[in-house]
Amino acid sequence: MSRMAIEHTSETLKNVIKAYDVRGVVGETIDEDFVRTAGAAFANILRGEGEIRIAVGHDMRPSSPSLAAAFAQGAASQGIDVTELGLTSTDELYFVAGTKRCAGAMFTASHNPAKYNGIKLCRAGAKPVSTDTGLAEVGRMILEGVPEYDGEPGAVEKHDALGEYAHYLRELVPVPTRRPLVIAVDAANGMAGMTVPAVLGDMDIRPLYFELDGTFPNHEANPLDPKNLVDLQRFTVEQGADIGLAFDGDADRCFVVDEQGNAVSPSAITALIATRTLAEHPGATIIHNLITSRAVPEVIEECGGTPVRTRVGHSYIKAQMAEHDALFGGEHSAHYYFADFFNADSGLVAALHVLAALAEQDAPLSELMAQFDRYAASGEINSEVADQAAATQRVVDAFADRAASVDELDGVTVQLKDSKAWFNVRASNTEPLLRLNAEAPTREEVDALTDEVLGIIRA
Repeated sequence: MSRMAIEHTSETLKNVIKAYDVRGVVGETIDEDFVRTAGAAFANILRGEGEIRIAVGHDMRPSSPSLAAAFAQGAASQGIDVTELGLTSTDELYFVAGTKRCAGAMFTASHNPAKYNGIKLCRAGAKPVSTDTGLAEVGRMILEGVPEYDGEPGAVEKHDALGEYAHYLRELVPVPTRRPLVIAVDAANGMAGMTVPAVLGDMDIRPLYFELDGTFPNHEANPLDPKNLVDLQRFTVEQGADIGLAFDGDADRCFVVDEQGNAVSPSAITALIATRTLAEHPGATIIHNLITSRAVPEVIEECGGTPVRTRVGHSYIKAQMAEHDALFGGEHSAHYYFADFFNADSGLVAALHVLAALAEQDAPLSELMAQFDRYAASGEINSEVADQAAATQRVVDAFADRAASVDELDGVTVQLKDSKAWFNVRASNTEPLLRLNAEAPTREEVDALTDEVLGIIRA
């Protein structure tokens, strides 16, 4: 194994190997030697567990093809066969890992700027890999060396899974044809520019920024930031579209805009898909993270389902999906998880559910979603602070007399007395940031609550 051009210590590696993926700046914290070693380390783990194959895919970032190839070399050097998927979305990789029962590695930095790249790993069946289930061991081997393997190297083959993936999704969530829809789609120059035409190609799609370009020349591929939805909001109205869809860089997240150009909250989308799921499977369990609106568990219970609240992050959601035999899970960040998609998240599966719900009735999307718009939310607001723990404690102390409850499932969630208002403050895993999410019955209440908490955090 060649010596890494980028030297890491156990401390610096923590900035690259996150809680549930690998991510860094290309040429500064990750390079081909680094990912080659990571590929060998992961393959060593897989071989020890009896696995024989890994699928490797990559997004459209300029650095992705060479990094994916280096990872494949490292994996093959440990006797693991490699299926190179080439350009793919993250959920397409999950599809391959799920249907072919093989491990997977996706090269992407999702919504991060072009200089970043990283790896999302999964085991056979698209089961997530986190620090507790393999990433920490990969990091240890990167530092200490990967054990030599003296057997035959694994075979490397290429496979285009796009057609199979598109067929699978169309069969999974058929969209009725009784009401033709005009669908505006902002791919943000990301992988949705390839997957959306394959999956929705027989529908009336109005494309925006479908050219694959990992330098993101039009706007960041991060629809969680409202400024990156502006083009789609305008485009949806201009096109007279029934709905607008916005995807992140690796297309595993989907945001929705209604016919008036208004953003639909991911919590409302979670509630909508939950109602569809429970209509087909009465009494089912639905997962939601603790940042989603209070409306989500309310709707689930009203529909006879069982809501299960969990912390933020795909590895946690997927683990809870499996533990509770849940059929669907949703997050405030527009990640949506489906039991019939290997408990994995897919932006396009979520989009198909919304399109199907819209096509099944005659009302516009704004009217369809109004039933789920019950509270006012702040959205996620970041504050840079030197001491996250101290700032969090200041907030808890300030609200001690007004808190009906305080829990620490993920950060700190404070429910106010005699009110449906609540807020959550949690630290970023990767940056010196505190993230605030607040919700209340009215816009005035949530604005006042947000201002008060931010004043304490930023004091």
